[in-house]
Amino acid sequence: MNAAHRAMALLESWPNLVSGPPKCAVGHAFASSGHEIVHFHSDDSADLYLTRTAIERLLPQLLHSSAIRVRPGAAWITVLLDCDADVQLLLGLVSVALKEHGAVQPRRTSPPCDWERPPARPTVPRPRPGAARRVVDRLMPHGH
Repeated sequence: MNAAHRAMALLESWPNLVSGPPKCAVGHAFASSGHEIVHFHSDDSADLYLTRTAIERLLPQLLHSSAIRVRPGAAWITVLLDCDADVQLLLGLVSVALKEHGAVQPRRTSPPCDWERPPARPTVPRPRPGAARRVVDRLMPHGH
């Protein structure tokens, strides 16, 4: 069982969290009181909705951890899950997020996570057969 699965198994037992599919439809999420709190989009990381206010307040501590990725201005952070210490870090931050969301007035739904899907491969149009020859024929008359 990898670290993400261990974290999900532990979060399943938290009475104030409900598990299910995330609004972004990729992976697995845990929500509380109308707020999606944490998303597992892959087996090696989790996105956590801390709110911008909490991130600004905790930023010095968050930047000390090599397991946390913070994007400027984002309300979500990413916690890389590689070992049990990372799972414990995530669980502690989920607790902070739950307290933060309990203090948010009025109740609002969580913004969509800012997880970025891998960029799609660019599609290069294939030239029609003989198209290059026609271009060359227009530029260079036959016989030269």
